[in-house]
Amino acid sequence: MSELPVLIYDGDCGFCTRSVRLADGLPVRVRSVPWQEAELERLGVPEQRARREVVLVDESHRLHGGAAAVAALLRHCRGPWRFAGAILAAPVVRTLAEGVYRLVADNRHRLPGETPACRLPPERRPGH
Repeated sequence: MSELPVLIYDGDCGFCTRSVRLADGLPVRVRSVPWQEAELERLGVPEQRARREVVLVDESHRLHGGAAAVAALLRHCRGPWRFAGAILAAPVVRTLAEGVYRLVADNRHRLPGETPACRLPPERRPGH
């Protein structure tokens, strides 16, 4: 694995792809890869997990998923973003953030940027 953290996301989801493009603009060095193109086994990421949530594989090969992945990404940033990541990882905020993340992830097909693949049941999406 490279020294950079790897952010794995659903490349078939327009909302996910747009969100990652925003993350790419943050002051952080990370390699963003759609799960459909990632070497999941080499990275230690189960495919089912990659299908369900964004995953950040950090330099120590630890996996962070969902809201925890967003918090870890922000903690890797410079400036005030690092502080925002620490707050997002705090116990009470983390619980709330995970609930919001699940709500968004489960309804991403209704959000701007969705693609036809987002509307399919997981077992019928490309790459399954």
